[in-house]
Amino acid sequence: MSAFDLLRVADESMGAHQTWMDALGDNIANVNTYEPTSGSAFQASYPIFQSDPNGGVRVAGVAKSDPQGQEVSMPDSPLADANGYVRAPDIDMSSEMSQLIMAQRGYEASVDVTKTAQTTYDAALTIGQK
Repeated sequence: MSAFDLLRVADESMGAHQTWMDALGDNIANVNTYEPTSGSAFQASYPIFQSDPNGGVRVAGVAKSDPQGQEVSMPDSPLADANGYVRAPDIDMSSEMSQLIMAQRGYEASVDVTKTAQTTYDAALTIGQK
């Protein structure tokens, strides 16, 4: 793997982790989005990653959660049906937060690889200048 391949792989990794963090942020922001039981629940997004034949990773697609979500008792809600239920997304906040930490750590690792490569390239450019 050449030196510039290392930067390309780190860049692809940062992009994939950023996509993952964006999807998780959207899921977390919509955890309390309620709909009438006659409609569909907010569908959480989960990026699907695929390895690149030249190294690195790319987003191959996005999986969506079940549009049925879950029915939650909220009799005081204006969206509630005759039985007092609304449709809520099927999002597990502890899982979302754990994934967010993993995505952040992956992004940070990619940034560190980029910084280390830059430092190495800078040092290589100064060889022979003294």
